[in-house]
Amino acid sequence: MPCGYRPRSPRRRSCWRVRPSHGRPSGTRLSSTTSTTRGWNSPRSTPASPTGRGCGALSASELRPVIGVTTYRQRARSGVWDVPASFLPAAYLDGVTLAGGIAVLLPPQPVDPGIADRVLDGLDGLLITGGRDVDPAAYGQDRRPDTDEPAHDRDDWEFALLHAALRRTMPVLGICRGAQVLNVALGGTLHQHLPAVLGHTAHRSAEATFASVRVRTVPGTRLAELIGDGLEARCYHHQGIDRLGARLVVSAVDDEGVIEGVEMPGPCFVVGVQWHPEETLDDVRLFAGLTDVARVYAGSRCVRED
Repeated sequence: MPCGYRPRSPRRRSCWRVRPSHGRPSGTRLSSTTSTTRGWNSPRSTPASPTGRGCGALSASELRPVIGVTTYRQRARSGVWDVPASFLPAAYLDGVTLAGGIAVLLPPQPVDPGIADRVLDGLDGLLITGGRDVDPAAYGQDRRPDTDEPAHDRDDWEFALLHAALRRTMPVLGICRGAQVLNVALGGTLHQHLPAVLGHTAHRSAEATFASVRVRTVPGTRLAELIGDGLEARCYHHQGIDRLGARLVVSAVDDEGVIEGVEMPGPCFVVGVQWHPEETLDDVRLFAGLTDVARVYAGSRCVRED
């Protein structure tokens, strides 16, 4: 069963594994073609693509996959206005774009039984971003004083998107909080405050300043395939993964054994990293890993639609 879920129909796709691109986007662009003018009520020769991919005209290598990127609500000032806004650092979008994808924002909204699937119908991959702590009630704990106030709208939204993505074997990348969402959604738990466990604040040493942490990958994992033996990671987290969620394995640790990466083994691309790859966009290997698999996912969908 792909990603540990039972497909809901025999047409559900299996997962794919692609050769890593070593952090260099292919540089391909959407090809342009000349066509005759079509009247407003003339029938289309091919169905409209909701993302403008032009499936019929592009090869699989030319497709730019559409990646949904989760955001959060936060008050923001713009000119004379000070209002609640859907917020996300632009570096996440830049990472997707540099890796050859198209980024689409997914702000928190009320969850009903069909909304996540309707949203994912237009996407080829899912990126769950960093931010506020996950509500400890989601993994059966009371909130510590040093744990953030919960953002229930975001928790509910991201859990719904993630479960729907796993059911359809859509590629998923979780960054920082996103890795924790992945772990909790699959039944795992978190250390609510790493300094209370480790006795230091090396993973978030100062406010608004990213720490540098040496991360080592586990040989044979997808993460090791993507980034090699390890790297100097930009970290800003006071929480960490404790008990692993179902079907997840550890794919990276720091020098003290703190879990810095998890993934779902097998053909599906389901990867979570505790650090912030969007802060070092001279190296987009993780983003490219997501978009490479999402491109194949998109190509398979185009074949069926055509």
